[in-house]
Order: sequence, then C-alpha cells, then structure tokens
Amino acid sequence: MNNRSVCPGPSVGRRNFLYAGWLAGAGLTLGQMLKLEASEEQRPESSGISARAKSVIHIYLQGGFAHMDSFDPKPDAPLEYRGILDPISTSVPGMQFSSHMRETAKVADRLTVVRSMSHTEVDHQRGEHSMFTGYRPSPALVYPSMGSVVSQQYGPRGAMPPYVVVPTAGSQYLGSGYLSNAFGPFALGADPARSGFTVRDLNHPEGIDNARFAARRDWKSLVDDHFRAIGQDDAVTTMDSFYQKAYALLDSPESKAAFSLNGESDATRDLYGMRPWGPIIRPSAGARFLIARRLIEAGVRFVTVTYGAWDTHSYHYRGIETQLPDLDRAFAGLITDLDQRGLLHSTLVLITSEFGRTPRVNAGGGRDHWPRVFSVVMAGGGVRRGHVYGASDSLAAEPADSPLGVEDYAHTIYHLLGIDASSSLMSPGDRPQRIVTEGHLAEGLLA
Repeated sequence: MNNRSVCPGPSVGRRNFLYAGWLAGAGLTLGQMLKLEASEEQRPESSGISARAKSVIHIYLQGGFAHMDSFDPKPDAPLEYRGILDPISTSVPGMQFSSHMRETAKVADRLTVVRSMSHTEVDHQRGEHSMFTGYRPSPALVYPSMGSVVSQQYGPRGAMPPYVVVPTAGSQYLGSGYLSNAFGPFALGADPARSGFTVRDLNHPEGIDNARFAARRDWKSLVDDHFRAIGQDDAVTTMDSFYQKAYALLDSPESKAAFSLNGESDATRDLYGMRPWGPIIRPSAGARFLIARRLIEAGVRFVTVTYGAWDTHSYHYRGIETQLPDLDRAFAGLITDLDQRGLLHSTLVLITSEFGRTPRVNAGGGRDHWPRVFSVVMAGGGVRRGHVYGASDSLAAEPADSPLGVEDYAHTIYHLLGIDASSSLMSPGDRPQRIVTEGHLAEGLLA
C-alpha cells in the first residue's frame, strides 16, 4: 500500500541507522553514531512520574483519516454528512463504529476512542508537526518527534535501537528535530508485507561473507592496538566499546530475528489478516503491525508504523473500501495479540492522523482536510478501557465536549511514559526548550 499522500510534499531521505558503505571497516558509521549518542545524551533526573507504558506502537494514517467513517459515525446526520457507511454496535454498549470496523468493534472494550481531538492546521506538513511534536510549527525551530524524545530520554534497551519506523518515516517530522540525528528513527526501508522482505542494513553487503567481516574487524583491532600503545589513552578503548555494540547488533541472531516475520504461525498471520481475505487481495497492514509487536518484544521503545494513503479529496469511499477493512483486521489482531501475550498493559498503542476530513462530502465524492475535530484511538499503557473521551457535534464538525489539543495530547503521552513534559531539552546554541510548552495532562484518559 502506498504511504504517500495525494497532496505533494518534500521527499524525506531515509536515515541509514546501519550504513552499508563499510569503506573503513564494517559498522563504522554505526559506531560513530553510537559514540555521538553517548556523548550528547543527557539522561534526565527522575521525573517523579511512574511510567505506565514501557513501549509505544504508534500507527500513523498519513493524509487525513475520516473520523465519521470510522470511529465517530453520525447516523442521524443528513446523507451528505453521514456518508454511505452504516453504524455498527461494538463490545461497549452505546459505542458505535462504522461498518468497515467490524473486527475493531469486537475489541472496543480494550480501547479509548478520543472523539474531540482538535487543532487549527489545515496543511499536511503543519498538521504532522503538531501531532508528532506537541508544538505548532515554527519558522525558527523544528521540534523533535515523540519517538526521538523517548530515544533521547531513555536510550536503547540492549542491542536494539530505541526508535524504529515501519517501513519508512513518511514525514520529516517523525525525526529528531533540533536534537542530534543520533536520536532519529531507524527505518526498515522495505515493506514487511512484500515477498522476500529483508532489512538491508542488518545484512552484510554483497561480497562480504562472515569470514571477510571478521577479518575487517580484526584489522580494525590491530590499528586500535597500535594507537592505544602509542597514546596510552583510554579514548581508543572507549571508542572500541561503541564499535563492539554495533557488531553485537549485526551479529545477534535474536536482534536480527526481531526484524523478521519468520517463525510466526499461520494462526497468528490469520489473526493479523496477512493472507488474502474477503475484498483484501494484497493485505499490508497486518505484516507491519506484527513486526511492530516483534520489535517491542525485542526491546524497541517506540515504533511508528505508517499505513495507507488517506488523502481522499475525490472518490472517498472508493479510496477507503479496501484500506479501512485491512486496517480494521490488522489493528484488532494487534490488540488481541498484545493482550493475550500480557503486553498490552505495558504497551501504549495509538492510531493518529494529521487531521480528520470534512464532515460534508464534496461535489467530487470526496472529503477534504478538517483539523477542527477528529478522532484518535488509544489502548494499553495506562489508558482507560472501553471508554469514549470527548465528543464531536451532531455533524462531526466541531468539538462538543472536552476538546483535546495537541499540547494536552502530548503531555498525556509523555506522562504515561514517565517523562515530565515540562522539563527542558537543549536546542542549538545551548538554549533550553521545554518538551511541551503548553497544555496539561488529560486525566480523563488515564485508567
């Protein structure tokens, strides 16, 4: 499934966490990155906030996701507002979803649906910046994404990178902003739903077998020993530890296995809707969500999964007729799988988009950009279960109750992760910047 919005935007270069050039020895750039990460990393003092979520799976629906055709149907609105999809009941009395969300309706008792998300940015990129960072866009500074802040605050667990995007970032605002690039995401770079999927940077380049890889590592050790003997300094020894960490990731079968779907049972693949079913001939969401679960299990702290192309200015219902059922089954499978494995209580799962879509269907059968009110979904990680937070009005056009701004949303996410959003990070020029400047904790979202 294509992850590019219909509306054009700047291309986003893929950040190679494990660069495969290998000109100066295997893993050189990764080693330099790890050194940079350690030298610039400023671990915070204890925030005093108990972390309820240890990991995050963030599902990003790029282009603008239609709230009234998914999590906030309006069956009593005029046809040109309510659209052609019927509402269906869920496992929570009184909570309804659209008819394309049948599987998610069954796990609604494990979700919180926010129906009052709101901001003012009608442009894709400005909306992305707002939702990913908790800041309205500024001409002076690009703020770091939540994933990068988590990476900076907590660092990696073991050999796994702390922040991963599946399959690619899709937006420049999922990056590290004013923070070091060391805290940006590692991108898989390939769709795990495709046949023969591999993460290129976790394999030796063509022509470099295990023996040659080991030889290059030995050559580097000889050079390091020479300079260590001359300088009698521990700088080389310190640097060597970063290279060893890079080699450990490249050599670790367990770490590499987390980036693969090998070994998953047919039952699990069916749970995530990974094989053709009903109208879905080429499912894509399930493989992405399943690899996200594997990465979380392996120690990654923050995984952002991009899925779909939701910028449906025309032929809206044709555009979502296969995407939405694919998302539905894969998301319900993810929630069920995490719950069965005992991971949902410690994993915060999010579905977000940069904004919603217009409550009224336009003359071209589409829906346009609409940031005034839209829906996001939260589950696990200290969030209430079987709950609707806030409400939109009768036309899904404006917040009617408990509007949730991007600052409030960001504060709440950081709180669940044990991070004090009012604390500061250092931007260029040694200028302190609060993680989130405004907003407050939305206590109604907490379990």
